[in-house]
Amino acid sequence: MDTKDREFIVEKIRTQYTEKTDSTLDEIKKLDKKVKKPANIFAYVFGSFAAIVLGCGMSLIMTDINTYLNISEPLVPGIIIGVIGLFFAIINYPVYKRILTSRRKKYAAKIIELSDKITKEDK
Repeated sequence: MDTKDREFIVEKIRTQYTEKTDSTLDEIKKLDKKVKKPANIFAYVFGSFAAIVLGCGMSLIMTDINTYLNISEPLVPGIIIGVIGLFFAIINYPVYKRILTSRRKKYAAKIIELSDKITKEDK
C-alpha cells in the first residue's frame, strides 16, 4: 500500500471521530427538506386515501360484498363512492402544488440568502 492510499484511509477514519459543523450547504439542504416534506407527506397520504375510496366504490359494484352490507342495488352507491375517490385523486396534485408553493414562499428569502452566501464564498 503506497503512502497516498494510507493517507486516504487515515483521513477517512479521522473524519469519523472529528466533530462535524453544519455548513451553509447543509443548512440549505435542511431547509429544502423542510419545504418539501409536508407537501410530499400530504400527497402520499391523501393519494392513498383517494385510491382506497375509489377501490371501495369499484369493489362494491364488481364483487358480491353488497350482500354482506345488505345493499340490494350496489350500482348507484358504488358509482357515487368511486366518483368521490376519483375526485380526491384528481385534486391531489393541485393541492400538493399549492402546499409546496406556499412553503417555498415562506422559506425563499432564507434559502436565497444562504445560496448567495455560498456563491460569494466560491468566488
